[in-house]
Amino acid sequence: MNIELIKGDITKIQTDAIVNAANSSLLGGGGVDGAIHRAGGKQILDECIEIRNRQGKCKTGEAVATTGGNLPAKYVIHTVGPVWNGNEGKESKLLANCYKSALKLAESLEVKTIAFPNISTGVYRFPKELAGKIAVEEVKNFKSAIVEKVIFVCFDNENEEIYRKLLEE
Repeated sequence: MNIELIKGDITKIQTDAIVNAANSSLLGGGGVDGAIHRAGGKQILDECIEIRNRQGKCKTGEAVATTGGNLPAKYVIHTVGPVWNGNEGKESKLLANCYKSALKLAESLEVKTIAFPNISTGVYRFPKELAGKIAVEEVKNFKSAIVEKVIFVCFDNENEEIYRKLLEE
């Protein structure tokens, strides 16, 4: 699997799927979640509401998929990252599950290229170094005959530097 690093706006990435760092309501919010919902349009929200009506809220570490709406991506895979409360073992496991769940769902949708934001490192306050380490480890350990390329899309310089170092190791 090919792994790339880009600094930029995930809503502008040309790929089969982008991952949304969603909240459990799936109704949009701040940060990357709000940006994806704004750029993707009403169709994404409508599908999120359908998912909620069918299954209730999305649990932390799990993932669901919607159309890409007005985005250049075909799909948006919404995953709910953990809020950092200092319980490193529990929260690290939940964050790892976000990447595993999103990648498994991508595989089931026959996605060849997928882009991830820095899940949980914004308002959820997950330490960026630890989050980066988990993200890179989970992607490198994921074996797939379908997913060919993973792109880490960093919005800020700090995350970009962290991922660059991790990917060079």
